[in-house]
Amino acid sequence: MTSTFPRLLLDHAARWPDAPALREKAYGVWQTLSWAQLAQLVHELALGLAAAGLRRGEHVVVVGENRPRLYASMLAAQTLGAVPVPLYQDAVAAEFVFPLNNAEIAFAIVEDQEQVDKLLELREQCPQLKRIWFDDPRGLRHYDEAGLASLDELIAQGRAHAAERPEFFAAEAAAVQPGDVAALFFTSGTTGNPKGVIHTHASLIDRAQAGQRFDKLTEHEEVLAYLPPAWVGQNIFSYSQWLAVGYVVNCPESASTVSIDLKEIGPTYYFAPPRVFEGLLTTVMIRMEDASAIKRWLFDRCMRLARRVGTRLMDGQAVGLLDRLAYALGNVLIYGPLRNTLGFSRVRVAYTAGEAIGPDLFSFYRAIGINLKQLYGSTETAVFVCLQPDHEARADTVGVPIEGVEIKLSGSGELLVRSPGLLKGYYKNEAATREVLGDDGWFHTGDAGFLTPGGHLKIIDRAKDVGRLMGGAFDGAMFAPKYVENKLKFFPHIKEAVCFGDKRDKVCAFINIDFEAVGNWAERRNLPYAGYTDLAQRPEVYDLILDCVEKVNADLAQDELLAGSQISRFLVLHKELDADDGELTRTRKVRRGAIAEKYGVLIDALYAGKAVQHIETQVKFEDGRTSMISADLRIVEAKTFPTVKGQAA
Repeated sequence: MTSTFPRLLLDHAARWPDAPALREKAYGVWQTLSWAQLAQLVHELALGLAAAGLRRGEHVVVVGENRPRLYASMLAAQTLGAVPVPLYQDAVAAEFVFPLNNAEIAFAIVEDQEQVDKLLELREQCPQLKRIWFDDPRGLRHYDEAGLASLDELIAQGRAHAAERPEFFAAEAAAVQPGDVAALFFTSGTTGNPKGVIHTHASLIDRAQAGQRFDKLTEHEEVLAYLPPAWVGQNIFSYSQWLAVGYVVNCPESASTVSIDLKEIGPTYYFAPPRVFEGLLTTVMIRMEDASAIKRWLFDRCMRLARRVGTRLMDGQAVGLLDRLAYALGNVLIYGPLRNTLGFSRVRVAYTAGEAIGPDLFSFYRAIGINLKQLYGSTETAVFVCLQPDHEARADTVGVPIEGVEIKLSGSGELLVRSPGLLKGYYKNEAATREVLGDDGWFHTGDAGFLTPGGHLKIIDRAKDVGRLMGGAFDGAMFAPKYVENKLKFFPHIKEAVCFGDKRDKVCAFINIDFEAVGNWAERRNLPYAGYTDLAQRPEVYDLILDCVEKVNADLAQDELLAGSQISRFLVLHKELDADDGELTRTRKVRRGAIAEKYGVLIDALYAGKAVQHIETQVKFEDGRTSMISADLRIVEAKTFPTVKGQAA
């Protein structure tokens, strides 16, 4: 029978009382919390929450970075039969209003002063929010707000009640059932208010254990928890699977120390979206460009060998003796030190998901000996739907259905999933639940894709975003914007892209440059610039991006199905798309509707054949201030190529 999170905690505490469960870096020193210490902390927090009035079925919001006491707070709430609701710590206060009111949240546990200030700001809009506890007291000493207290006070209150209610904690933990609601995750909300995804202990633990068996994970794994806990991907890897397997989760000191902490911990099991792997590689390439000529020559020679031999070794293919010896030498000189520099010296399994990863990026990591693979899933499926087996990792697929999963395609090409890990429903949204979850148990993912002859799943785009061109050279051709955008983002100089074309005669695009990568490129060519807006509009930068766009077009021309998605015109935006400006979600998904509305004048200019368009845009800073920026944006034509007949993706 599937267990529950409180029972898993107590099992680990009984089996490995002194083994490390969590580590947190504070003031440069790693602090360890054993399973027995964690169980005691959860015991005290649960008693404190119960004394504060938390009851079975109620919701508790949790906001902050990955912190041991926040994890313990979620476990304490689950022990009482309550439901933790993690929210994004980088969200502005206004983004909390809907989930707080939708889930009728009266209790909040947050990390620090920043999160406390957000919640205090919302008290008039969320009058039911009565109690707020904080982990980090810095800056909060002189706050005098009703219902505001530290986690230390909550723990002390729980400790005081322990003697009065010695059997309470064990009885509450035993009362929790696998079918009880374990967590409420709010989706990104790309087209409106976010939806609360209800998951049970059974759904989350079942998928965590299926992933454990797939990759043969043990309690000896080390994981670095550095992504937002509100993102279901991080939550699965550093919470659900942590408790299912019993490995060690390490919490970095801060976002700025992640790269240092990654090297110190040397995780064996690692998860990151493609943008993280892109950022790591961009940093490496920038450093190599500034290296001496001898180092660059050695790096280039070894990487040519790695691309030819390393991926074959990783895939378990036959490699000649001389190539094996040469690769072993390269491992001593380049690949090993590079893995160590990246913090991947001990990685046994690394996963990426959320967006497509570029083939060059994917093969780079595998070529230097990192077992990087892709997976497919979503908040609604508790992540684990398809995983890539060892020796079968491919850049253009997302793996095979794992234990317990069935998949099929609807007549329109939409992917349907049936799995023990499916959501129970959307909170207070029966209509939305019925749209995606049929009586037959099939979940409608909203993704368009197909299965390859080898049984691997290939995702093309979101089904609702797949359109058709009308008129022009590619009249009637399929238009898959996300597929094209991902191809553009495979280039290190392009950070974000948004494509338009449905029911139009051609495809046009907005592009964001990667400021760090393009800035370094410009500096090495002695190109002066005053900031992002100035750099983005330099003719040399447009030439750089044009080359990327035309390479994507040439690649698309090889695919008879998607050749019509080639980009005819594009512009480089004067600002980076930002979640604070409502252009991206907190998981960096494009809000297409909001962008189309905000930048309608630029879309009109692209399709009207203009060469320049003036734009003024309001931007919001982290401290809440706003400002206007303006620019004259160039619009350029890109070369498109005839379709190569008989080719398919």
